Amino acid sequence: MTEVTEEAAEEKAEQAAGGVRRLWWAAGSAVVLALLFAGAATVASARGDGDGDGQHAASAVQAPASGSADAGFARDMAVHHQQAVEMSFLVRDRTDDEDVRRLAYDIANTQANQRGMLLGWLDLWELPKAAAGQEPMAWMAAGQHAGHDMAGMPGMDGGYEAHDGSLMPGMATRTELGQLRGASGRKAGILYLQLMTDHHKGGIDMARGCADLCTVKVEKRLARGMVEGQESELQAMAGMLATRGAAPRPEKVS
Repeated sequence: MTEVTEEAAEEKAEQAAGGVRRLWWAAGSAVVLALLFAGAATVASARGDGDGDGQHAASAVQAPASGSADAGFARDMAVHHQQAVEMSFLVRDRTDDEDVRRLAYDIANTQANQRGMLLGWLDLWELPKAAAGQEPMAWMAAGQHAGHDMAGMPGMDGGYEAHDGSLMPGMATRTELGQLRGASGRKAGILYLQLMTDHHKGGIDMARGCADLCTVKVEKRLARGMVEGQESELQAMAGMLATRGAAPRPEKVS
């Protein structure tokens, strides 16, 4: 039996945070599914499923509490990532702009992989994928109340008011997703870049929260990698918008 160590898990998280290689777009859906299955296989290996010694392997990881920042971040970022994947596949079919399509594929590929890891950790910790009675980002507010400086992060000065399907800062509304579905060509590419810019800004704030509040080392490392990767993509998207005669949308007031 091969025991999964914390060092091996950290290495896997670093690879996920840094992104994955670009593959042919035509195989996109199959690749994303493969990444999700790979995440499930990683969890099964970490738990020792099928080798008769799962208790020993699982005991190497200290499971956080259901109300912890670690669990809250895993749940919320999995939801946040899922929308990014959805928007990326929407724009794939609505524009011939190859630069936008390549970026969208990279984002879908990377965030589907990371989402599989986050959900896999919840499974490993034997925690629910959704916590009844817990509002999105409640774990960040709890960190602020515990004395951590979360000033300047959206939703931390009175709470983010969910509306029209947007559950957390940066998430597109149902109306905006409908606009993306109805757009085509250059308009679709620009709208995607604007929506994803907002999405990344919200995701970066959440990831910074985990980097500060989470206690599981491999998850903190993944969160830091998300910040670095998405900040780089923000710069790239700003340049892409400029070359298309557009700009990021004004900051929303939550």
